[in-house]
Amino acid sequence: MSHVATLIASHVLPGLEALARHAASALGAGGEGHWLTPGIAIDIPFTPAGEYDNRRSAGRLREAIGDVPVDIVVQPAAGRRKRLLLADMDSTMIEQECLDELADFVGQKARVAAITERAMRGEIAFEPALEERVALLAGLSAGVVSEVIAERITLTPGARALVCTMRAHGAHTCLVSGGFTLFTEPIAALIGFAENRGNRFEIDGEGRLTGRVVPPILGRDAKLAALVELRARFGLAPDEALVVGDGANDLLMISQAGLGVAYHAKPMVAAAAAARIDHCDLTALLYAQGYQGSEISNQ
Repeated sequence: MSHVATLIASHVLPGLEALARHAASALGAGGEGHWLTPGIAIDIPFTPAGEYDNRRSAGRLREAIGDVPVDIVVQPAAGRRKRLLLADMDSTMIEQECLDELADFVGQKARVAAITERAMRGEIAFEPALEERVALLAGLSAGVVSEVIAERITLTPGARALVCTMRAHGAHTCLVSGGFTLFTEPIAALIGFAENRGNRFEIDGEGRLTGRVVPPILGRDAKLAALVELRARFGLAPDEALVVGDGANDLLMISQAGLGVAYHAKPMVAAAAAARIDHCDLTALLYAQGYQGSEISNQ
């Protein structure tokens, strides 16, 4: 079989086997499904007939199984295990938007969050939106970042498992964010990433944010450039990379990955990405690569 559809539930779902049979019938697959974790994730091998598209095929399967909280990833069977992970940070590897939390310390959280939401939906350009939000933080002590990380930031469920499991199997991992290195560096270390990239706050001699971003701004083009550079550094083919993100500034790098995943993403990103995870945590990206439950580890 040349392709595989993976059905993934967020918890043990007794009816998943029946759903898999229904999906297999819709795909015209003759073989049995293969469990990755019983009741949680199952592979359906198949060979498509005629013109084929991963995203449209996954969409047809979602329609076939109905309104059930199960994620579906469809892809070629060969080369599923990726050798490079490039991941967004805010609302992807962590559950918050860091700038929104910082803005709470200057009474501007609602205003900054509204700008963040519009930028991530692709309604306004990322770079000017970032500059506008950072300008509202002028005068805030950079030391507040440590307080935000300790008291307000939570890792997305499955984040450490995704990174640690892929690293244990030889993949390089990079956290790449339109946020700031004051956040990406400690958060990358906490999750287990090999490296991280982000923007830099301009900080004055008293340790306070000036309200400016040190150029150049890392936005959608720089995220794609990071993907291209890392592939070249490790001698990887385009289809050997897994990219995950949720916002409009992630879409370009998602579109150029072997497996580009929209994770609980904004509508325009979810609609455009070849793969989408709407219900499950980040371990779904391991099941999508064919990892067995017994292979998944937080260490």
